[in-house]
Amino acid sequence: MEKKKNGDTYNYRELAMHLVEYVKDMGYTHIELLPIMEHPFDGSWGYQITGYFSVTSRFGTPEDFKYFIDKCHQNDIGVILDWVPAHFCKDGHGLARFDGTNIYEKDENEQWGTLNFNYGTPEVVSFLISNAIFWLNEYHIDGLRVDAVASMLYLDYGNQSKWQPNKYGGRENLEAIDFMKKLNEAVFKYFPNALMFAEESTEWPLVTRPTHIGGLGYNYKWNMGWMNDILKYMEMDPIHRKWHHNLLTFSFMYTFSENFLLPLSHDEVVHGKKSLIERMPGDYWKKFAGLRTLYAYMMSHPGKKLLFMGGEFGQFIEWRFYDELDWFLLDYDMHNKCQIYVRDLNKFYLKEKSLYEQDHNWSGFEWIDANNFNQSIIVLMRMAENNDDFLIVVCNFTPVFYEKYRIGVPVLGEYNEVFNSDKDIYGGSNQLNDGVLIADKEKWHNKPYSLELKVPPLACIFLRNIKKEIEIIDPKNIKEEL
Repeated sequence: MEKKKNGDTYNYRELAMHLVEYVKDMGYTHIELLPIMEHPFDGSWGYQITGYFSVTSRFGTPEDFKYFIDKCHQNDIGVILDWVPAHFCKDGHGLARFDGTNIYEKDENEQWGTLNFNYGTPEVVSFLISNAIFWLNEYHIDGLRVDAVASMLYLDYGNQSKWQPNKYGGRENLEAIDFMKKLNEAVFKYFPNALMFAEESTEWPLVTRPTHIGGLGYNYKWNMGWMNDILKYMEMDPIHRKWHHNLLTFSFMYTFSENFLLPLSHDEVVHGKKSLIERMPGDYWKKFAGLRTLYAYMMSHPGKKLLFMGGEFGQFIEWRFYDELDWFLLDYDMHNKCQIYVRDLNKFYLKEKSLYEQDHNWSGFEWIDANNFNQSIIVLMRMAENNDDFLIVVCNFTPVFYEKYRIGVPVLGEYNEVFNSDKDIYGGSNQLNDGVLIADKEKWHNKPYSLELKVPPLACIFLRNIKKEIEIIDPKNIKEEL
C-alpha cells in the first residue's frame, strides 16, 4: 500500500479512507489481507504469529481495525483474512513451550524453522477453532484463507528426517484432517455465509466437498496447478509456445473436480521469481500486451480470481514487504493504461453472469477450439444459468495479427465484440471488430455455424450473440430414416 509523504505507514482508519475507495473504484469485490495477527518479525509477512487473538498494533488498535472492516462493508467490499493454523514461531514470548512443556507443538517444521501444532490434543484443536470463530465474530471478517494446508495434511511435509507414519503406515496426518473437518463444521454452524479458502497445493481429493461425504469442507481451493502452468507458459517466447500448448489446456482436465480459486498471489512476485509483467517476454509493448492477455484469459477461465496488489498497474519490481508499491509508475502512460484495463476488465466480469454463475461445473464452459497449438490460439465459450446468455472468448498468445480468422459458433445470427484487450486506451494496437459480425452456415470447429473476425496480437476478445436467427430448413432436404 501507499505510504505517507514522511514515510510513515497508514493506520487502519486512514486505510479505510484511502484503500477502500481505491478498491471499489477498481471493481474488486473483496480484499484479502496477509495475516494481521501480532507477530514479532516483519520479514515473516505475518505468517509466524505470537498473538493469535491480537490484531497487530503496527497499524492501530482493535477498534481502529473494526472501523476499517466496517468501512469495507459499507462499500460492499468483503474482507478475507489469511489465517495460520499450521505452525507458529519459536519465540519465547509466543506459544513455544508455553508452560515449559510441549503444550501446543508436536514437532519442528524443518523447512520453515517453526513448530507444528499438535492436532491430537483437544485443547489445541479448541484453541484454533475458537480463534477462527473469534475473528469472524469479533471483527466480522467475511472469510478465512487457511495457509499451508498441505503442510498440515502430510506428516512428512517440511520434516523429511523425523516424521512418523500414522497408525495405518501412511503419511497422512489423520489428526489434522479431523481438525479441519471440525473447523469448517464449526465455522458454518455459526457463520453459514462465511468463506473458507484452502491454500492446498497437492492432489488431495474432496478439499471443497462437504464433510459428511468425506470432504474437508472448504468453500474454495487455490488452484496452484493452473497458476504454475500458466506462468510457465507466459514466460516462454511466443515462438516456442506451440510446443507447450498443454499448459493452457491441461487445467480443464481437473478444473471441475473442486471449487477453485485462480491465485496470482504475493508468493509469485517474491524471492527472485520476478513481477508478473517482468515475466512476460519481449519488448516493452509486448510485456504489457502479454500481461493483458494473461488477465483476460484468467477472467475467462472457470474459478474465482485473485490478483496481488501492484499487478493491476504492472509494477516491474518484485514486492518488497518493507516498502510501498511503485505508485509513481502511474505517471507513465502504459502503466496508467494497464490500471484502466484491469478496472474495466473487473467491471466487465461483474456484469457478465456467464463468467461466474456456473464456475464449478461443465454447464458453464465449452471448448470451441482447444487444439490450435500451431497458432497458439484458443476459443472457448462461457454460459450463464440461462444458456441463451453466453460469451465466446478468443485468446491469441502470439504477437501475430489475423485479419480474417474463422471460428465456430453455436447459433446463427449477429455477434458483437463486447471486450477487447487490444484497445488503444489499454495500450494495445487497436485491432478491433467494429460493427456487427454475422455468422453463416459454414460448419467449423464442430459447430453448425461460423464467422470471420479479426484476431489482434497478444490479446483476448469477447463476443456476444445479439440477435439470434432461426434457420428454416427446407422440407425437401429432410430424409426419412427407415
